[in-house]
Amino acid sequence: MKHIRPAIVMIVAMTVITGLIYPMLMTGIAQAVFPYQANGSLVEKDGKVIGSALIGQSFTSDKYFHGRPSATTDTDPNDATKTVPAPYNAANSSGSNLGPTSKALVDRVKDDAAKLAAENPGTPIPADLVTTSASGLDPDITPAGALFQVPRVAKARGLPADKVRQLVEDHVTGRLLGIIGEPHVNVLQLNLALDEMKG
Repeated sequence: MKHIRPAIVMIVAMTVITGLIYPMLMTGIAQAVFPYQANGSLVEKDGKVIGSALIGQSFTSDKYFHGRPSATTDTDPNDATKTVPAPYNAANSSGSNLGPTSKALVDRVKDDAAKLAAENPGTPIPADLVTTSASGLDPDITPAGALFQVPRVAKARGLPADKVRQLVEDHVTGRLLGIIGEPHVNVLQLNLALDEMKG
């Protein structure tokens, strides 16, 4: 009993400290100091949540900028032992795990590159428009990836290409402190600004 009692007391104490007090303290600090981030960096429009600045969405219309391809999956509703593609499935963050010699990966990239080449002939295709991120949820694309899509979006919306190009340039976020990360464009924020743009 001399050895068991301190062990039980330590388990109970550490459970209370690390399982209750610490999480509640950190949650309270996060809500007080960073409420937007602590609540999921949610993006609202007209009082309704339409997404998160941290999780990409599947935009397929020619009138919108498209994000990176997403390799996330979900359970097949017809066969629980299989999975089906489910782009930007936040409940199943993952990459494809396909290697560079995978025929499925090579075929998918070739198909995507062919569609993009037809969309904007003679222009080099930015790598992020044909490659998935490790999470499959990347909400951002490179400035080059956004600028590549300007002709398609401008044509679909009947807007001048230089006006759409300027919108993209206005939404480029630079490196943090000038050195950390790479310049990027949040696709959801860009598309929201695009919806507000007048012809």
